[in-house]
Amino acid sequence: MKVTVIGAGNMGAAFVKQLTGAGHEVRVTARHLDKAQALAAAHPGAMAVPAAGAAQGVDAVVLATAYGDAAAALQSAGDLNGAVVIDITNPLTADYMGLTLGHSTSAAEEIAKAVPGAQLVKGFNTLFAQVLAAGADFGQGRHATVFLASDSAAAKQVASTLAQSMGFEVVDAGGLKNARYLEPLAGLNIYLGYGAGLGTTVAPTWIHRA
Repeated sequence: MKVTVIGAGNMGAAFVKQLTGAGHEVRVTARHLDKAQALAAAHPGAMAVPAAGAAQGVDAVVLATAYGDAAAALQSAGDLNGAVVIDITNPLTADYMGLTLGHSTSAAEEIAKAVPGAQLVKGFNTLFAQVLAAGADFGQGRHATVFLASDSAAAKQVASTLAQSMGFEVVDAGGLKNARYLEPLAGLNIYLGYGAGLGTTVAPTWIHRA
């Protein structure tokens, strides 16, 4: 697939690494184009592009920015009407130990309001960048899980195909409003990683009896 990654920070870099490794054609853009260029140069199959028009002609856009920067970053990327946008953000407090939104809305729903023509999918937000960069395989047949929530079945399928191509298990988490559950789940994961000292190699999963 052709994928645009918006953001060249830790999560953006991890996505570029895994997506190019899975054989996808990747564009990366960022607030500072030189950072995107350096990231793309390190991964064959990736190319840096300016923000304007970065969302055009691709199968999916991965939003790898902070929540506070998300709407502006998407709006600068061009016409998003019909575009599949994978929102990985979490509405974190300054100390990363809490959420600024919840119960009656979510970061995903607020971003969807800002780009109403897009097909928004919540996903990958429960993974640390270190887990994404290292890959889905946790050994002994275990793979990290990506939870996907969206009101668009077609967009959810695109996100699922991308996640599986990178080796992740996928759990369908229902409609976009269920991002209200996934974002607190990410908050718990961050607490366990940092607050409880378990480190950034942990990830939530879901198991069921065969």
